[in-house]
Amino acid sequence: MRRVDLREAVRTRARIDGDLVMVEEFLNHRVEPELMMSLGRDLRRLLADRAPTLLLTAEASGIPVALAASVEMAIPMVYAKKYLGPGTRYAFAREVASPTKGIEYRVEVSRRVLEPGSRVAIVDDFLSGGRTAEALGLIAEEAGCDVVACAFAIEKVFASGRARLEAHRWPVFAVVRVGSLHNGAIELI
Repeated sequence: MRRVDLREAVRTRARIDGDLVMVEEFLNHRVEPELMMSLGRDLRRLLADRAPTLLLTAEASGIPVALAASVEMAIPMVYAKKYLGPGTRYAFAREVASPTKGIEYRVEVSRRVLEPGSRVAIVDDFLSGGRTAEALGLIAEEAGCDVVACAFAIEKVFASGRARLEAHRWPVFAVVRVGSLHNGAIELI
């Protein structure tokens, strides 16, 4: 069986829309199982030395990525729900501004699903500005967990996300790193 590789899929199948890398045809709308499981193995390798006991992501695009890694690592995953407007649920929550979507939303994680002392890795499909991942990390720390890493399928290295997360002293990993979007081409590094 041919190994399905995220880097090759981004190189040959992703497209650019403004400053966005569009991967909805294989990663975050249409989900290809072989590609996702390959990505799960890649994330397992990146996170092995960090020894997480729990993966934390946000709905919706992060769920397949985190689930694939969760299966490969044989550890549970939790996903934060996104809400517009105020929340009154029994949850840890943070407000997140999304410049891409031009909205503000809340990410919430039930207080019943984060166990203090867990070694949490934040996992998501994209790292750009890092606002959602930062909110998840702060939620994990508020719950008494140790954030051991942040790992992403794709990172836009020219955006501010890595610096935002490293400011918290959280190690950052990415399977595929996009160096630039120039003249309609995606430059991978």
